[in-house]
Amino acid sequence: MSATNYIKRYQTLASSLSGQNLPWLNTLRQLALGSFSASGFPSPREEEWKYTNVTALEKKLFAPSSVSASATVDKEWLETHKLADTWSLVLVDGHFDLLLSDLAGLPDEVIATGISSALENQPDRVKALFGTSLGTESHGFLAFNTAYFSDGAFIGIPAGIVLEKPIQILHVSTRNEALSNTRSLIGLSKNAEAKLIETFVGLLGISYLTSAVTEIHLSENADLDHYKLQVETDKAYHFGGVYVKQEKSSRFNQHNLSFGGLLARNEIHTELAMAAECEMNGLFLAKNRQHVDNHTLIHHIEPHGISRETYRGILADRARGVFQGRIVVHPQAQKTSAEMNNRNLLLSEDAEIDAKPQLEILADDVKCSHGVAVGQLDPESIFYLVSRGVDRETAKNMLTFAFANEMVEKIGLESLRGRVQEHLLNLFPQTGIRRDWL
Repeated sequence: MSATNYIKRYQTLASSLSGQNLPWLNTLRQLALGSFSASGFPSPREEEWKYTNVTALEKKLFAPSSVSASATVDKEWLETHKLADTWSLVLVDGHFDLLLSDLAGLPDEVIATGISSALENQPDRVKALFGTSLGTESHGFLAFNTAYFSDGAFIGIPAGIVLEKPIQILHVSTRNEALSNTRSLIGLSKNAEAKLIETFVGLLGISYLTSAVTEIHLSENADLDHYKLQVETDKAYHFGGVYVKQEKSSRFNQHNLSFGGLLARNEIHTELAMAAECEMNGLFLAKNRQHVDNHTLIHHIEPHGISRETYRGILADRARGVFQGRIVVHPQAQKTSAEMNNRNLLLSEDAEIDAKPQLEILADDVKCSHGVAVGQLDPESIFYLVSRGVDRETAKNMLTFAFANEMVEKIGLESLRGRVQEHLLNLFPQTGIRRDWL
């Protein structure tokens, strides 16, 4: 899809982008710009994007800001989105803001800053991680992000360090018709352990585009719990990609929680080396005319890897959901164990889900399975509750929230689990929901 307007604007933006003094980064940006100029944004003609049309992005020219708008951020409002007992890095309209962040008490040997600062002060560390988790990944949004990214988070955790608290990266959008384009790099050295939460929010009523790519590199025996909570405005457009490279015996536990945006695309991709483990859990809810697309890809490239994937969707009104889950077991990845399960609940006749689970098994000594289910609430279960004195509407709500709660209970962080319950209560299209059902 053509992206002429964005390409024309690039030259006026180039001088304000991070890392202008680094030849290697300028080369990458120019290559990405060339790729984006040739292909534009992804098109439904591409197999991996066949269910999601992003032509609206060409009709609107979302403009990036050159500096953080932190002065206009309501501090009390911002605090409501920070989770208790965490360190926080705040990105406002795509720019890291140290004053709004809270890193007090973070171990001195841990690096946690904006990528613009890291490019200036520790460019070799950035270069060592940049692009390593993408492999051969390539499509219009990735090229767009590489060419245009303004800032992001840079987190480096040395060998053997176990962080006692989670780190929250809080992405905040404050301007109407704005572009927030971030690139975040997360590196855990050997035997390091951490928990990371990425939260995406925006001021009520504004329309904007978020393009956020997070690259994660897990060294041998590193352990990362990664949570993504996307609760942006009902006029927002969101592309978020999390790309992971897992070394030997590393562990990646990921929770993707997507409730906001007019159109949202979430990509969670990982590559597993020898005896690496991965768990992916996802819960998405859409109403009105929301469109939520979840695309997961797990590459087992070496033996003895383990992956478990569970996604659930709840769709109401005329909403549309997409789940494309793909597991690839490479020829040398013997003794792989992989499971994928996707279940979807349609609350109206006009709601739609496109589910496409895929297994590509190129090894012969493996244990792999996948399953998908799409349906409505069970009439017999509703009748059972009604026969015991529960009104019909409440019975539907109880069953729907029981369906969602199985995923909510998988969230290990109590503060985040409570926050997700709050969003479910506020966003759910039905009424009469009670907190004690969750």
